[in-house]
Amino acid sequence: MGIVVVEICDSNLINALDIEKIIESEYPEVAVLINDCLNFCGLCRLKPYALVNNQRVHGNTPEETLAKIRKAIEEELAIYQ
Repeated sequence: MGIVVVEICDSNLINALDIEKIIESEYPEVAVLINDCLNFCGLCRLKPYALVNNQRVHGNTPEETLAKIRKAIEEELAIYQ
């Protein structure tokens, strides 16, 4: 398991991208977990989001959200350097 965990709801709009493959290929120290539900009822239908080490990251589009996920990962990894 990685030192940074990105969790994504299976029903989330971010799944328009292959987020697991993208993130894990760019950041080998990051684990991407696809869950059935993250208990933010309704949010996954409204906008793409993910949890990065339990902090919610969201945007208006999957691409914008991916950029914000990358930024959050970089901030988390900076703690360990």
